[in-house]
Amino acid sequence: MLADGKNQPPKPSFVSRVLGVLIKAVVLIGFLFVFDKLLPSISEQTQSFVVAKWQQMSLLQQELPTENSLPSPLPEKNLTDTWGAARSQGRSHEGIDIFAERGTPIQSTTQGIVSKVGENDLGGRVVVVVGPGGAGHYYAHLEDYADIAPNDWVNQGDIIGYVGDSGNAKGTPPHVHYGIYINGSAVNPYPLLQKD
Repeated sequence: MLADGKNQPPKPSFVSRVLGVLIKAVVLIGFLFVFDKLLPSISEQTQSFVVAKWQQMSLLQQELPTENSLPSPLPEKNLTDTWGAARSQGRSHEGIDIFAERGTPIQSTTQGIVSKVGENDLGGRVVVVVGPGGAGHYYAHLEDYADIAPNDWVNQGDIIGYVGDSGNAKGTPPHVHYGIYINGSAVNPYPLLQKD
């Protein structure tokens, strides 16, 4: 007994102390191993996220496209203003159609961030690029996609896909439907494209 009348707790044995130290060491080594394996991935994801956000902010501060400022997604192909033409189910055409041979490469009309590479009912295989001023550039009825994915950066002239007839254009002559959306509303892309 101690002078104050309390029992002194028994000292852990040498074996239990060594065992406790070993367990703590194994847990620490395991934690460091997991952290080491995750750190490059976390660092890479963080860096990618920061770069993407910086690119988005930079794009939003740039001017929206103006008349005759954008190249055609299909250079050297005839452009016709098909904006507003009647479509099925009482819709009107919210873009222009540019006809070309199946598989013709489609070029991005602008620099920007790819926001969609996928399918929808009307457009079939589509690609959406968010460009300067936050304008959405919509490419539809693709035969196939280029090697791009959402959040990729593209430059003006980069190949984003290939002419086809997917979606509700099945069976029509191959073409790309090109649309531009500003603040969520479709605008006629024809005046914005450079004509030969």
